[in-house]
Amino acid sequence: MRTTLDLPQQLIEEAMELTGSKTKSRLIVDALEELIKRSKRKRILNFKGKIDLDIDLNTLRDR
Repeated sequence: MRTTLDLPQQLIEEAMELTGSKTKSRLIVDALEELIKRSKRKRILNFKGKIDLDIDLNTLRDR
């Protein structure tokens, strides 16, 4: 999908240098994928301490 964006050139250049991205499109795709992964991890971490998992690892691993 083609989209026109007004992004700061210095920001794009720095991000491309740090990530090694060869194209602006690849840089944006990688950044969006990372943002999605980070958001999903945050959502999962919200459940920390809220779910009681009564799991016996020895039984689970047939020990």
